Amino acid sequence: MRLTGSRALVTGATSGIGRAIAEAFGREGVHVLVSGRDPARAAEVVAGITAAGGTASPVIADLGAPDGVAALLEEAKAHGSIDVLVNNAGVYPMGGTAQTDEETFEATMSLNVRAPFFLTAALAPLMAARGHGRVINVSSIAAHLGTPTMALYGASKAALELLTKAWAAEFGPTGVNVNAIAPGPTRTPGTAPLGAGLDEFTSTFPAGRPAAPEEIAEAAVYLAGPGATFVHGATIVVDGGRMAV
Repeated sequence: MRLTGSRALVTGATSGIGRAIAEAFGREGVHVLVSGRDPARAAEVVAGITAAGGTASPVIADLGAPDGVAALLEEAKAHGSIDVLVNNAGVYPMGGTAQTDEETFEATMSLNVRAPFFLTAALAPLMAARGHGRVINVSSIAAHLGTPTMALYGASKAALELLTKAWAAEFGPTGVNVNAIAPGPTRTPGTAPLGAGLDEFTSTFPAGRPAAPEEIAEAAVYLAGPGATFVHGATIVVDGGRMAV
């Protein structure tokens, strides 16, 4: 197990990519703090990690709420120092610019940008003081593509990738690696409403299909592990080749 003895906080860990990352970390010997809004779903993920031989604890908070980051940090504090922070929680609204209201704009930026910013602001300096740590931001290929219905979502993820570079420059010299993952279309509960449309859309990619969450999680395991000590400020694109065509 490549990450035995470390402790990771994974936001949005009760479903989809976040859950897959939490489970993959558990298999690698990480004690996973499973962060989400729903205690029952968090307990289910924790139980699965434990049944597979790992260790995990639920930390419940709504990162979209004004006091959500503070609440999560208070919950996490009881479990000791954090070695790996995965900023995964997010929303992905779709719609034209003129049809996007201020409430949607604020909610998207709050969860996709504000929460990672202040979680990193709180935890990265503590990692730096210990001389080691990892911050992994989950972005999207929407940060790299101009899509008519994804202006807001893409902008929020582009901001997260810029923060990745800035934080790498800020915290890298003190031993903290900050990187990002940009998944392509992935089969999760969130994309389930797309049905066969997801398969049709990805059929033209070199991989010919959408990703499984576990395939995205492998990139997170790599970035958290000893093989990525010289990787700083990078975004690993895991998109089945979408950006190549």
